[in-house]
Amino acid sequence: MRSGTVFTQGLRQAVGESPAWTVEAVRQVRYHVVSSVGLFTPDNPALLTGCPDAPLRPGDRRLIIVDQNVDALHGDAMRAYFAAHGVDVTVVPLHAEETVKQWDAVEAVVDAMNSFGIDRRREPVLAVGGGVLTDVVGFAASLYRRGTPYIRIPTTLIGLVDAGVGVKTGVNYQLGKNRLGTYAPATATFLDRSLLSTLPLRHIGNGLAEILKMALIRSNDLFRLLESHGAAVRADRMQGSTGELARAADAIIAESIHLMLEELQPNLWESALERCVDYGHTFSPTLEMHALPELLHGEAVVIDMALTTALGTLRGDLTEAEADRVYAVIRSLGLPLWTDVLERPGLLEDALRDTVRHRDGQQRLPLPVGIGRHRFVNDVTPAELRAAAGLLRGRALGAAAPAAPALVAGQVGV
Repeated sequence: MRSGTVFTQGLRQAVGESPAWTVEAVRQVRYHVVSSVGLFTPDNPALLTGCPDAPLRPGDRRLIIVDQNVDALHGDAMRAYFAAHGVDVTVVPLHAEETVKQWDAVEAVVDAMNSFGIDRRREPVLAVGGGVLTDVVGFAASLYRRGTPYIRIPTTLIGLVDAGVGVKTGVNYQLGKNRLGTYAPATATFLDRSLLSTLPLRHIGNGLAEILKMALIRSNDLFRLLESHGAAVRADRMQGSTGELARAADAIIAESIHLMLEELQPNLWESALERCVDYGHTFSPTLEMHALPELLHGEAVVIDMALTTALGTLRGDLTEAEADRVYAVIRSLGLPLWTDVLERPGLLEDALRDTVRHRDGQQRLPLPVGIGRHRFVNDVTPAELRAAAGLLRGRALGAAAPAAPALVAGQVGV
């Protein structure tokens, strides 16, 4: 019997003479998050040796699913890197953005894996792109032959600090955000902030929204860092063009990932449903799906956070001054405070009801307590939601806060 498995046989049960068994098993999970600048620079060994569970050697082959926009920007360097190291690659570009994050995309990846004739033990699929692309590939890999290893190379900030470091995969179904999905950790995720250099600023802000989430619920220090340097590192696209900006970008990314993994590791399978990393994700799934393509994921999350900041202010958990600091940082990161979708009758109540179904019959809604702390509540009422939305609307529109900007051509797939 393998270690970590309990196997018991019970005979002559009260229900009759038939035997009965109970099986309990513990699945060990191990995955790597590796940071390295310039992954596709020929003399960078990170992709070859950085993950001890998936080394690359001359003569190996790999299937690479890449966001088609990323392929246009970085595809030549990527192909040249693997050619220089004697790795035979098949590259499949995929259109990947929230509006097409559906089953059809999963099927396209499965078709590519099947045509490639992948060895599910020794040939991990490489997913190169934003959070949508890595979610889709991870979902397909988790289904193909009941589990095929995959490696993520996120090319957006939200991929680096959020989608790329957890174990969840998924695609949308009808108006349900990530309604179909699995828990399937990548063998490794390689983080390279130099790949962010080609991102539109809007997508840098999209990732900073998820970083701000961790700051508001876990770290006043991270919040102050965003308050003092967030606008500058956004404008610099996290490239570290000066020593000060490099230190700030590295600290912001590293601290947000550390806080995220610290929260995820003891609860990877979400057996405990009070998760502070769900902050900003109570109303945002519904907002995002109803506002497509107006809002990116992080923009919907930050509007959710602004709404619950207003709610926390009404409940006395944040002072007016603290709320003003939160709103000011949101604006400084180029993010919206408001969407007119919030005014659709019954939408917030419907979103909360859907969250209750997702969280086993309770709201388990994380709310900020000051800046850097949180608590969970189960008693938010529709009247409170309307009052919080009204307060936020006054703050956002009264201060001429920017609406979500139009989609920008370029690297997408967040």
